[in-house]
Amino acid sequence: MAIGIYYMNRKLIEKADALLSKEKGTVFKDPGGKINICLIYPNTYYVGMSNLGFQGIYTLLNERDDVVCERSFLPDEEDINEYIRTETEIFSLESKRPLNRFDIIAFSVSFENDYPNILRILELSNIPIRSGERKASHPLIVLGGACAFFNPEPIADFMDICFIGEAEEMLQEFLDVYNGSETRKVLYERVSGIEGVYVPRSYRVGYDNNNILRREKLLETAPEKIRRRFIKDISTYRLRPSIITTETEFSSMFLIEAMRGCPWKCRFCVAGHIYNPPRKKDISIIKGELIEALKLTDRIGLVGPSLTDYPYINDVLRTNGVDFSITSLRASRKSAEIVGLMKGHKSVSIAPEAGTERLRTVIDKKITEDDIIETSKLIFSEGIENLRLYFMIGLPTETEDDIEGIVSLAKKIRNVSEKGSITITLSTFVPKPFTPFQWHSMERIDVVKQRLRTIKKLLLPIKGIRVFHDVQKYAYMQGLFSIGDRRISNVLESMLKINDWRKACIDSGIDPDFYILRKKDFSENLPWDFIESGLSKEKLWEEFQKAITSNPE
Repeated sequence: MAIGIYYMNRKLIEKADALLSKEKGTVFKDPGGKINICLIYPNTYYVGMSNLGFQGIYTLLNERDDVVCERSFLPDEEDINEYIRTETEIFSLESKRPLNRFDIIAFSVSFENDYPNILRILELSNIPIRSGERKASHPLIVLGGACAFFNPEPIADFMDICFIGEAEEMLQEFLDVYNGSETRKVLYERVSGIEGVYVPRSYRVGYDNNNILRREKLLETAPEKIRRRFIKDISTYRLRPSIITTETEFSSMFLIEAMRGCPWKCRFCVAGHIYNPPRKKDISIIKGELIEALKLTDRIGLVGPSLTDYPYINDVLRTNGVDFSITSLRASRKSAEIVGLMKGHKSVSIAPEAGTERLRTVIDKKITEDDIIETSKLIFSEGIENLRLYFMIGLPTETEDDIEGIVSLAKKIRNVSEKGSITITLSTFVPKPFTPFQWHSMERIDVVKQRLRTIKKLLLPIKGIRVFHDVQKYAYMQGLFSIGDRRISNVLESMLKINDWRKACIDSGIDPDFYILRKKDFSENLPWDFIESGLSKEKLWEEFQKAITSNPE
């Protein structure tokens, strides 16, 4: 670990200390003789500390005697200006050490639109952004989190090592190998033998005259494919937070994972594919975690992609003295029963995703209009003040009739009860790797904008309904980063000086429409095909054809 004198800005130190003063459970360890790791969430503290995966890895690493793990985040915008003005390097929260004094910098990345923040953090830390430009004296830069599961290629050139899949087991194996590796070269050779560990520099990527991707191994020990790692029993390997703070989206809340993976596998949903098979935590383990959590707070957040399907959810919610919060529910009578157990809560979410039975069949949502309306009625009857409904715009085969269907469904839900309000959130469809829609294009932005205007215009006069939507330019940026290849690294690098992704594409000679508006064929070698996810490409293609051929556009 490098040492030396570095400048510390008092204003920035005081802000970090103010955040620490509001935390319970922060881990402070002597760094001497240990592997020094800084775990980074490439967004603000408020966002990062709301993420169970980030908190869980922090806890997991600090349980090792030979590791000290600290945290860092993207500074707030006003603080970035202070870092630049005073030439202060980004530092860790716990010890206030600059990031370039750590042995390992571990990025936990959940959202593609945070990719530009990774480069910004490295630049503000005086660390070369590309792996090939760094020396052995620089920290090892590693990547984990959901984005590493499905397509790390747009940021692969910035990473030394990527963890493909759930990290609980392979992190331990990696650290054991790290301890015994004298050089980076030896490390790369040895970790290539760990299932789920990907060393991007061990592969050369090229493109033919039609921009079709070719890939070859440079390191003999590197596997042809990287097998996604997953934990068979989440009751044994528990991701759990150690820190409670008011400065997050889930203020003073302890997060408990109830299940991982989703049984429904909607065709658009990457989480429903890359986290499978579905695994449920034993009720005895959750009850033990509740006892542990109640020592810190009575606010408990249950985490899972489809908690309606967690078999012990009613038993958990009957725990006395706990103020429970849960993620979005599936439209069903059981969800209404769950709401009935959560007395005092003012808002509940369900996600119809599409406004017509036809389009819900295309995306394989497996809920009917009657399910949605009946669930909404039951939710309002339980005294819920606000029902949040999530829909997507630009889904494959979507027509104007489907847009009118969103309006019609919203009106029907409004008519089932005079109580409460309805908040509709509209997001733009983005194709994701390892889903049946990975071959589909995004809808043109002018079409999406027109359809959003139609929905807002038709629902605006209706009392008790509010409509929100995402920012389209960021949705299309997400699309580029989601299904892009290594050439997108040039766009990300340009964004350090050009704060506009489309202008950065022009600066980099990249045509974004090639990625986001082009439909792909089964024979095409996709950037993420080197990952063995446990999902058959043939089966995904079959699902894609089933979706689009039975409902022609």
